[in-house]
Amino acid sequence: MEYILTLDAGTTASKIALFNTKGELLGISTKEYTLLTPTALAVELPAETFWKAFKDGVKEVLEQTKVNPEDIRALGISAQGETLFFIDKDGKPLRNAIIWLDNRAQEEADTLSEKFDPDQYAFKISGQVKIVPTWPASKIFWLKRNEKNIFDKVDKYLLIEDYLIYRMTGELVAEGSLLCSTLYWNIITKKYWDEMLDFLGVTQNQLPSIRESGEPVAKFKSEVAKELGLSPKTMVTTGALDQVCGAIGVGNVEPGMFSENTGAALAICAVLKKPIFDKQGRMPIHYYGIPDTYMAHTFTTGGMVLRWYRDNFANEEMSVAELLETDPYNVIGDEVAQVPPGSDGLVMLPHLQGAMAPEANPKAKGVFFGFTLKHTKAHFARAIMEAIAFIVRRNIDVLEDMKIPVKEMRVLGGGARSAVWNQIKADITQKTVLQTKIEEAASLGAAILAGKAIGIYKDVRDAASKMVSIKKKYEPNPKNFEVYNKAYKKYVKLYEDLCGLFEFE
Repeated sequence: MEYILTLDAGTTASKIALFNTKGELLGISTKEYTLLTPTALAVELPAETFWKAFKDGVKEVLEQTKVNPEDIRALGISAQGETLFFIDKDGKPLRNAIIWLDNRAQEEADTLSEKFDPDQYAFKISGQVKIVPTWPASKIFWLKRNEKNIFDKVDKYLLIEDYLIYRMTGELVAEGSLLCSTLYWNIITKKYWDEMLDFLGVTQNQLPSIRESGEPVAKFKSEVAKELGLSPKTMVTTGALDQVCGAIGVGNVEPGMFSENTGAALAICAVLKKPIFDKQGRMPIHYYGIPDTYMAHTFTTGGMVLRWYRDNFANEEMSVAELLETDPYNVIGDEVAQVPPGSDGLVMLPHLQGAMAPEANPKAKGVFFGFTLKHTKAHFARAIMEAIAFIVRRNIDVLEDMKIPVKEMRVLGGGARSAVWNQIKADITQKTVLQTKIEEAASLGAAILAGKAIGIYKDVRDAASKMVSIKKKYEPNPKNFEVYNKAYKKYVKLYEDLCGLFEFE
């Protein structure tokens, strides 16, 4: 039997998983870490923290599965975007990695916006509709202005996938799905953007060579294999951005397909044959994990709203769940199922941390509108689920306005476990919703890319067809079209009518 090992390097935890070539999950380990916040805007972590989490997770997975490390053919990586490492000439980190969440570089992002107007210029090169502190270009500019002694010593700027591959193999490589949000990579030419690098004071020699996702890089260095308890024959491969891996892991590998990931945030992904730029700047364009393929991809408010409801109003449901040894969200879902579609006129705006795509209004707030004496707590829970589905429909409307077809929707993340929520999304978007068997979609996506890289499969689409299995299909219920169309129009108008009030602090 042949196996594929995967590393999902997340924001607060790393997941190490082992799959067979059929896409069956054989073992998984999650190793959490605590982010460092030295100031209100700064978020950092030592590079060694990521490596230790990986090493400890590999050990646990090997103990769980009892597989022979010699049978592990490849390692695939799913990685968070925008987290930046600063490496010296000896290959050692000069300081803590700056995590993608870090917002210290706002002033630098503003300067870059003035220099490279995203509306007129940067969008068509980078695919990003705004220049924000998150992007590595902003972080490098901040380093140059504030830690010049470190800036002058940097030999290589690496993203987290690049760094981990370097630690494993000694090779310096990067791939497009992570590079496209650095703001110093051109998504059209697939080369570094010289004008941005010149402004930052960075040379191409300080950056990795560029590869595609799902390519073999090198086998583990012998001393690293020994440290990890793995075989030096195992091939390390290029992976992809976690959201790309997640989309691939649910089989979103063809134009016309659409996936949404309802975790704490909600991420959407539509696969494109070529970049399609939104004239209104609502939808960023990213490079995908399949060569010469792109994706319309954005984030917005997601499951954090339902978690807020659970933590503040669902103590009874959490107690019941503990007695039944089930997830509190299952209990909440059972209650939601008793409420009719449309929540008897109750509509919510789920903008508890501002509105993201497609409204992009940081001042927007959460609103419940239209509740009466007949409304119960369960109505409010259903209104939340419907509100998140309205956001999905809003983004699908933007895509279809850009002439990007959406034929079906594949769901992943914690929200995909909820049958009632999946049906709500099908009814509101009027799209077929597909739930896949493996919940760890990002890990499976990394395994698919690794399987393609070592030639087990001829390409990513072939690998996905053999490794992704559908668990359940949710068809839109025609009986609910009218009530949801009416509720959706109310949702859109409510937001538009309240925009002026959101300006009041």
